Amino acid sequence: MKSWIISVLLLGVATARAELKVVASLPDFGAIAEAIGGKAVDVTTIARGSEDPHFVDARPSFVRVLNKADLLIEGGADLEAGWLPTLVTAARNAKIQGTGKGHLVLSRFVKLIDVPTAPVDRSMGDVHPTGNPHYWLDPRNGKIIAEKIAATLSELDPKNAETYRGNLAAFTKKLDAKWPEWQKKLESLRGAKIITYHKTYEYLAAAFGLEVIAQLEPKPGIEPSATHIAQLVQRAKEAGVKFVIIEPYRPRRSAEQVAEAVGARMVVLPDKTGSTPEAKDYFSLFDAIVRRLTEATQAAK
Repeated sequence: MKSWIISVLLLGVATARAELKVVASLPDFGAIAEAIGGKAVDVTTIARGSEDPHFVDARPSFVRVLNKADLLIEGGADLEAGWLPTLVTAARNAKIQGTGKGHLVLSRFVKLIDVPTAPVDRSMGDVHPTGNPHYWLDPRNGKIIAEKIAATLSELDPKNAETYRGNLAAFTKKLDAKWPEWQKKLESLRGAKIITYHKTYEYLAAAFGLEVIAQLEPKPGIEPSATHIAQLVQRAKEAGVKFVIIEPYRPRRSAEQVAEAVGARMVVLPDKTGSTPEAKDYFSLFDAIVRRLTEATQAAK
């Protein structure tokens, strides 16, 4: 009898640990997967919040993680093209290869902006042929991401589908409540002209009514030259630029130079979950963005 009880208890422990193993390329996708999956999933994120998502340290340890994965969530639109395919190939896991059920490419489900209308070549810099891949910075796309993750988890793990649907409903409800709050706090910035370092914040600008007039990079992925900075300063003065916005991992010198020359505020904005200490999940990411822009506005008065 005692032996039978121990066996049942051990079986219960094994069942409790039977998690769906999910690997996300970026912290935002991982954070949303955790919100939707709850205790039914074990999520590992490859890129750190402090890293440029185009240039991630693809550590060999991730090959082992990907080898055991039931689901790989990637952004797509060539964002991870420089580092993820090599890891996936080395992992030799049929579940996450190609168009398999365990490979979710989120860019296929959102409307991308900045889609080139002419052929792209390397002389144009790091241009993404299918469009801008930073779409998670529009909260409305966050809802789409959550829906697709919930649907995929439900397909892979039908026994927990009800849990995934419930968590999706809670996530959506919270996002629907936060959206008008964020909009109201940034209402005074509608129409404000900004310069960004890279084409990272176009979706954020579209979501909250900001106008991106230029980038510090002369071409995507190319560091700004003195000549480009001088031309940019003149253009920014004429446009009345209010903010020069950069990601936390960017060098600040050129951004500070332009901001000072045109009388604008330089703002370091988190670009993904974990990129600043306060951006702990998808919701606090936007709380941090809104707070930093609001504080910069008040400081400028």
